[in-house]
Amino acid sequence: MTQVENTSNSNSLTKRILNKVPEVTIFFWIIKIMATTVGETAADFLNENLHLGLTNTTYIMGILLAIVLFLQFKAKKYVPSIYWLTVLLISVVGTLVTDNLTDHFGVPLEVSNIVFALLLSITFFVWYAKEKTLSIHSIFTHKREAFYWLAILFTFALGTAAGDFIAESLHMGYWKSALMFAVLIGIVTIAYYRFKLPAVLSFWIAYILTRPLGASVGDYLSQSHHAGGLGLGTMGTSAVFLLVILSLVIYLTKTKKDQVPFIHEK
Repeated sequence: MTQVENTSNSNSLTKRILNKVPEVTIFFWIIKIMATTVGETAADFLNENLHLGLTNTTYIMGILLAIVLFLQFKAKKYVPSIYWLTVLLISVVGTLVTDNLTDHFGVPLEVSNIVFALLLSITFFVWYAKEKTLSIHSIFTHKREAFYWLAILFTFALGTAAGDFIAESLHMGYWKSALMFAVLIGIVTIAYYRFKLPAVLSFWIAYILTRPLGASVGDYLSQSHHAGGLGLGTMGTSAVFLLVILSLVIYLTKTKKDQVPFIHEK
């Protein structure tokens, strides 16, 4: 191997180590789906069960998200606890954004879907125009990280609107909606492994679809039998999922299974 090739590989490895996003493993998808479920149930719990109201809940969660985002941007590399706390909070805030539009401003879910789809598309367009990549394996600058988290926020808001629209407005119900989104994710997975659908495109389609999947699962578990759910309640559902997320984050922190291993040069 030439010195130029050695230098190139070394730079590539360094950038991957400095990447602010975890490797996409099965743990990534499990935690992400559970975080989306908690985003749905926790928002409802704070708003309704604790009687904070939609406005106060939005302010509180928005402030917490701003604080954690500051810590995330300040970190020099991927830190599981900070990263996943950011995802968890942005999931809640994304849900609240859609709920505010629907409940406070009377914006129809159909309109919310179109608006957030456009905002997400614009984010991807500008991101690619500026950085020439949408790969999550290249999040090692503040600019790319800003695009990344903005896109994540819009995926959560869009997923909330899509999940609510299909489950409630179209009267499909929560478990049928969850099954539909699970099947769609399965189709994307098959397209990626069998028909070589580009990795970046596959990732973002799956990422968007996991939001309404998680939201539908959350609503199905927490909502009353009368509303078409299992009646486990938002508190119980949130607590169980948070415990599982915490356990997995601790596991990943100790094992580093979702991080790029440091390779010593021979």
